[in-house]
Amino acid sequence: MLLFAMPDQFTVAQVEAVAALARLELGHDERERLAKQLTDILEYARQVQRIDTSGVAPTASVASVAGAGREDAVVPSLPRDVALANAPDAAVDAGLFRVPRVIG
Repeated sequence: MLLFAMPDQFTVAQVEAVAALARLELGHDERERLAKQLTDILEYARQVQRIDTSGVAPTASVASVAGAGREDAVVPSLPRDVALANAPDAAVDAGLFRVPRVIG
């Protein structure tokens, strides 16, 4: 259940207000098209809200947990020279990646 009522439609004025906040320059046709598209999205959301989900258990996560309980396996790592081969400024002799300083 929503904590607020969804509007029936998006107006061109609302699209203009959002575009101004996002600092987007939209043409007249774009504003009208976006108002229609956003209104269509609201209608779809209303359709989804009308679906009876009373017999559906709440979902804790949409991510699959397959393999989450697998045992860890020790495998060989990537050889150092292969890992450094594509580095733009690697210290190959020291086995290090050089990166730009970010704190002065």
